[in-house]
Amino acid sequence: MTAALRPGTSACPACDAAPAAQAIAERAPQKDARLSLSLPTIHCAACISAVEHRLQAQPGVTSARVNLTLKRATVEAAPEVTAEALVAALEGIGYEAHELDAGALTATGADRAGRDLLMRLAVAGFASMNVMLLSVSVWSGAEAATRDMFHWISAAIALPTIVFSGRPFYVNAWSALKHSRLNMDVPIVLAILLAVATSLWETMLSGEHAYFDAALTLVFFLLAGRYLDYRTRAVARSAAEELAALEVPRALRMTAAGEEMVEVRELAVGDLVLVRPGGRMPVDGEIVEGRSELDRALLTGETVPVFAEPGRLVSAGEVNLTGPLVVRASAVGEDTSLHRMADLVAIAESGRSRYTSLADRAAKLYAPGVHILSALAFLGWYLYTFDLRTALNIAAAVLIITCPCALGLAVPAVTTAASGRLFRRGMLIKHATALERLAEVDTVVFDKTGTLTAGAPHLGNAAEFPARDLEVALALAMGSSHPLARALTATLAEAGVRPAQVSAIEEVPGFGTQGRFEGRQVRLGRAAWMGAEPLAGTAAFLSLGDGAAARAFRFSDRLRDGAAEAVRALKEAGKEVLLISGDSAGAVEDLAAELGITRWVAEALPEDKAARVQVLRGDGRRVLMVGDGLNDTAALAAADVSISPASALDAARVASDIVLLGGDLAPVAEALTTARAATRRIRENFRIATVYNVIAVPLAIAGLATPLIAALAMSLSSITVSLNALRLR
Repeated sequence: MTAALRPGTSACPACDAAPAAQAIAERAPQKDARLSLSLPTIHCAACISAVEHRLQAQPGVTSARVNLTLKRATVEAAPEVTAEALVAALEGIGYEAHELDAGALTATGADRAGRDLLMRLAVAGFASMNVMLLSVSVWSGAEAATRDMFHWISAAIALPTIVFSGRPFYVNAWSALKHSRLNMDVPIVLAILLAVATSLWETMLSGEHAYFDAALTLVFFLLAGRYLDYRTRAVARSAAEELAALEVPRALRMTAAGEEMVEVRELAVGDLVLVRPGGRMPVDGEIVEGRSELDRALLTGETVPVFAEPGRLVSAGEVNLTGPLVVRASAVGEDTSLHRMADLVAIAESGRSRYTSLADRAAKLYAPGVHILSALAFLGWYLYTFDLRTALNIAAAVLIITCPCALGLAVPAVTTAASGRLFRRGMLIKHATALERLAEVDTVVFDKTGTLTAGAPHLGNAAEFPARDLEVALALAMGSSHPLARALTATLAEAGVRPAQVSAIEEVPGFGTQGRFEGRQVRLGRAAWMGAEPLAGTAAFLSLGDGAAARAFRFSDRLRDGAAEAVRALKEAGKEVLLISGDSAGAVEDLAAELGITRWVAEALPEDKAARVQVLRGDGRRVLMVGDGLNDTAALAAADVSISPASALDAARVASDIVLLGGDLAPVAEALTTARAATRRIRENFRIATVYNVIAVPLAIAGLATPLIAALAMSLSSITVSLNALRLR
C-alpha cells in the first residue's frame, strides 16, 4: 500500500535530494488566482467581447468574464499574472481599468436567496394543485373510507411541503417574537399552524372537512408576494464595501535596497511609495519626487487633471496620469481619505435603512388586531357551544380570512408594475422602498460633472485651425494619455484628419507632448510651457515652433442629453433644484445659469456634499440626490433617495437606489410622477384589503365561512390587489 505524495516530497528520502524528483514536485499544478478589475468606460456588448478577448489572450489567463451591469471583469489566472499587466493590456485597446480588491467584495453572482424563494414557491404550487385535485373528489361526495384516504394522502403531501415552503415565515416570525415585537409573519404562521392542526384533528376523527388545501394555498400566495418583493430589489451590495474595494491592495515601497512590492496594510506613515503612470494612489501623502498630472475626478469631480510636482498633497484613490511619482505616506489604511469616505457612506446607509415602509407601518396595527379577533372568536364560540372543534374551525377561518396576503401583495405587486414601467423608460429600481421615498421628494440635488454634463472634455473650436495644424496636433495628441489629448484625438480622427509625420515624439510629464516637424520643435500642452497666457476655460495649446504665438484648442463639458428638460420639468412640478459640485466656481456658475438653477455650490468636497444633504434633511426636506462620482457616494447614501447614471463608478451605482440605464436624464422627472402614482396604488390596495376584511371578518366570526371558504376569499382579494397594481403598467 502506498502513501499519497505531497508536493515537494518523494517516496524515499534518497530521492528527495534528486534534482529530477524536485523538478517534478515543482511542476505540481497550482490553483488559479482570481483578479477583479473595474471597467468604468464599457457600455455595450461590443465592449464586453473586446475586453474578454483581450484578457483571454494574455499568457496565464484561464478565463475572463465581464459583467456590464457592475462594469467589472473577473479573471481566473495563474498566480504569476499581475493586475498591472491586465490593466496595461486593456489600456492598450482603449479601455480604462483599475484593480479591485476581490477580498473586499461580496459575492453578487450567486443569487441564492432568489433561487431559494423560487424553489419554495414552485414546491408549494405543485403540492397545492395536487391536494386541490384530491379535495375536488371529497367535495364531490366521496364515501367515508375514500374521503379518509384522500385526507391522509393530502396530509402526506401538505405537511412536508408546509414545513419546507413556509420556512421563511417561521424564521421571520420567530425572530420578531424573540425581540418582543409583532410583524406580518406572526399572524401568517399562526394561520398556517392552526389550519394544519385543525385539518389533522379532523382527519384523525374522520371528519368531513380538512383544510390542507387552504393551508397550501395560503403559503403559495404569500410566497408569491415575497418573491415579487424580492424581484424589486437589486442584488444589494454595500457601497461602503465597494469604496473599500477601490483601495489599492498592493504598492511599490522604496527602500535602500530598491523597490519592493508589498501589501498596502504593511505600509507605515513616512514610507516612500512609487506610483507609476496609470496607477492609483495607495496612500494619502506628499509628492517628494517627479512631475505628472493627477486625475482627481473620482474624488472631487474635476474634469481637468491637475499638475503634480514635489510638495503637492495627494489622496488615496487619485490616478497618476503621465509620469512616475514618489510619495511620502502621511496616512495609510483606515486613515486615508478614501477609507474615511467609506465610513461616511456606511453611516449614511445605516440611517437610510431605518426608513419604515408603508407595509411595515400597516403591520404594526394589523398584526395585533388579527390576533385579538381570532382569540375573541375562539373564546366566544367555545363559551357559546363548548365545542372545541367548532371554536377552532372558526378561529382558523378568522385567521385565514384576515391573513395579510392582500397586504403582503399590496406593496410588491405595485412596485413590480412601477419598476417595469420605469425600466422601459431606462430606469432600474434597486431598493424595495425607493418608490415610496421618491414619491415624498420635494428637493432635488444634482452633481455637475458626469451627471448634468457628459463628464468628458469636448473639443469645440477645431474649425478655427488650418488642416496642417490639425494634423500636427493629432500626431502629438496620439502620443499622450492625457484626457484632453484623448478627446482631441477622438474628435480629429472622427473628422477624418490624418496625423502629420512628426518624429521624436515624447511626453513631458506634467507639461505635454513634443516632437520634431519639418526641422522645428512642436509642442502640445500647457500654456506656461509655450509661454502663452492661460485662458479662463479648459484649453490645450499648440506651438509650431515657427515664431508664431501658440494657439489654444478650447474644450468644454457639454450637457448630458435631457438635462435641461429634466431640470425644467422638476421646477414646473414645484421641486426645488440645487447644484452641488466639486468643480471650480466659474464652471459651476456657468452651468447653473444655462439651466436656470439659482442655488449652487462649487468646490465642494465629498464630506461637504454629504453634510449639505444632511442639513436639507434636518430642515424637513425630502431630498433626491443625482450623482455619479466617488465624491458623490456619501451624499447619495445620505439622501432620502438617490439616482446614478449607468456610466457612474461602481461605488456610486451601489450607493444609489435607482440606476439610469441610458444617457438621457429626462426620465428623472417622470420617475417622480410614477412614484407618486405607485404610492396612490399602494394606498388603494390597502383600502381594498381593508374593505375585504370589513366584509369577510364578520362572516367568519359568525361561523358562516369555513377555513376553505376563507382561503378562497383570501385568494380573491389577492388577485384583486394584483390586478389593481397592473393598472400602473
